[in-house]
Amino acid sequence: MLELYQFELSQYSEKVRLLLDYKGLAYRKIEVTPGVGQVELFRLTGQKQVPVLKDGNKYIVDSTEIAKYLDFQYPERPLIPLDSKQRGLCLMIEEWADESIGIKGRKALFSAISQDQNFRKSLLPTATPDILKILVQEVPNDVLKFLGFGVGYTPDVVRSAIADLKQDLEALTLLLADSPYLVGDSPTLADFAVAGLSILLKFPDGPYLDLPVTLRGKGVPGLADNPAYEPFFIWRDRLYAQFRQPLITSTISGTAPTSIQID
Repeated sequence: MLELYQFELSQYSEKVRLLLDYKGLAYRKIEVTPGVGQVELFRLTGQKQVPVLKDGNKYIVDSTEIAKYLDFQYPERPLIPLDSKQRGLCLMIEEWADESIGIKGRKALFSAISQDQNFRKSLLPTATPDILKILVQEVPNDVLKFLGFGVGYTPDVVRSAIADLKQDLEALTLLLADSPYLVGDSPTLADFAVAGLSILLKFPDGPYLDLPVTLRGKGVPGLADNPAYEPFFIWRDRLYAQFRQPLITSTISGTAPTSIQID
């Protein structure tokens, strides 16, 4: 069985989960613990970032390379069109989504959680002990903003990211106004990239992520609740309903993510 080394709330991991589900490929999720788990991942693959797909003895890193590998190794239900013009457009949109929605979405979510204590508490995995949830909830907003400065998430940077995302969502809404997909008449890597990378802007309205039910359909204020972008998120959730496999209760053997172990 394929194995996906991932973070549950990584947009790039979600992008790959969408690709795997679309192709109908069975896989096991392995949750990488930030820090120590990434050291083990580096030992296995030579890099610390997720997602990483393991197929037999082969490790494939980077979501774009994983998509290309899947099309080569498992050609049914192709992700990248063969037509040269559609192929170029698909790859261009995917690259744009990676660099714009993927990166700026993190900054927008940081802004939301730094202002809303209940929101950041709810973002913790459902298995998180209550005492830790309380500690996270009670971290002062000013402390989070200070930490944001440390990673370059200054107020000006965050405001700029949110402004860019508004333009991105407007563009996507216009592109999808009279078309079911971004490229051609069937879903491609472009669609799954945009859909998966947008989860931090507004969580899917369904049981697809290990998050409390109360967070489904919720997201960054000004983006998730803006009526102008509602058609995009309706399209995104329809894509999920068609192709994304919902979570199965963890009481069934083998369905819950397995945390990576350190030797």
